[in-house]
Amino acid sequence: KGVDSLIVTDPVELARNRAMTDAVLVSGDEDVRIGVVLAQQFGVRVHLVGIHPARANQSPSLRQEADTILEWDAPVVRAFLAYSPPVSPSMTLTAAVTGDLEALIEPLIAALPVDEISRLKVHVASSSQIPAEHDKALLRIGRTHYGTTTLMPDERAALRGVFVRLVRAL
Repeated sequence: KGVDSLIVTDPVELARNRAMTDAVLVSGDEDVRIGVVLAQQFGVRVHLVGIHPARANQSPSLRQEADTILEWDAPVVRAFLAYSPPVSPSMTLTAAVTGDLEALIEPLIAALPVDEISRLKVHVASSSQIPAEHDKALLRIGRTHYGTTTLMPDERAALRGVFVRLVRAL
């Protein structure tokens, strides 16, 4: 809510102050038609742009008010707009990141008493689980490393995987 009113008032104010001669409007909403009419009263030419099939997505009265109408097809849109799916942390976990995690986790393990390390090795070998007290410290390191208060599942898995691998290598 409120976006339509901003789309209406901005061109009207710019037109009233003679700050523009032409406006390009990428919309199809009937509610912005009044902004087109008001801007045109100040001499601004309004060019309406739509994405194919624009006629089906734009208000007929908005199309009628526009000075020009342009419809962009898929190749035109692809020339300046592309979709990139989000990248999960597991996809970006490189050797450098793993090395960073190792450098952060090794001091945690090294600070443990020898008998605790022995118990930890047995525990990890039998269950691949990390005891809660060590997992808590590990997650604290991860939150600092990733700069977040909540770790994503892939980030937790990466931390725990490095921890288990380091403990097994002892």
